[in-house]
This record gives sequence, structure tokens and C-alpha cells, in this order.
Amino acid sequence: MRMIKIPIRILVVDDEEDFVEMFSLRLREAGEKVMGAYSGRECMEILEKEDIDVVILDILMPGMDGIQTLKEIKRRFPLVEVIMLTGHGTTETAVQGMKLGAFDYLLKPADFKELMEKLESARKRKEDQEERIRKAEARLLLRKSGDIF
Repeated sequence: MRMIKIPIRILVVDDEEDFVEMFSLRLREAGEKVMGAYSGRECMEILEKEDIDVVILDILMPGMDGIQTLKEIKRRFPLVEVIMLTGHGTTETAVQGMKLGAFDYLLKPADFKELMEKLESARKRKEDQEERIRKAEARLLLRKSGDIF
């Protein structure tokens, strides 16, 4: 029996439009639900309106760069997982991103199989965190109603 694959809701953020289009196409072909944004600001606007599991975020962008965008995502949407995209020159920045709450990073050009594995792990971490929060909220409600000693 084959398991039904639930699509990961992904937001690809990069100022290179061709990259976003090609990357999004490959992810859609792999069965994922994908949106694109071309700046940190546009990323934040989409997160306001859409339920996203994982953001794939380029580090080097004009205006609001990847690190600023990451900090804002983690401040406003702490459960959204972020995978940083980095060129060879910005690996230290990607590691800094992980210290600021990014799930992981990927070197450009990204290896698609490695990306898919990281996306699946990131989505699982988000789901596990949401489940822990639901359980904690349920315990809190039970305590308030006096059913737990």
C-alpha cells in the first residue's frame, strides 16, 4: 500500500526570477505546493496571507537580505522552517542563519535530492512542534477545568 504524500507548502525567495521559476517548477513536478517571492519584503507579505511550511531563502538579496528576512520570519512566524540558500562565499552567513533559527542551509547550485530530504525533515520538525503545542494547549485547558491534579 502506497502512502499518500501530503505536499509541503514551500515559499521560494530569491531576487533571481529565473531561479525562482525553474526551482518552483521542479518542486511542483515533485508534488509540492510552491509559491515564489523576489524579495524579503514580498516574502513577509506572502507569509501574512498564506500557510507556509518551509521557506527556501536566498542569503544575498538587495534591500532586505536573507539574514534580515530570516530574523523577521522567526520573530513573526516562529514555526515556519527556513532553509538558507547560499553561494560558496556566504557559507559562514548560512551557519550564522542556523544560529538564528534557520533549519539548515543548501549550497547553490542546489542538489535536488538533498533539497528534498531537507524539505521533508524541515516539514516534519514543524509538524512535531505544532503537535507539542496542541498537546500543551490541551493540558492547559484540562488544568483550567480542574480535571487534572
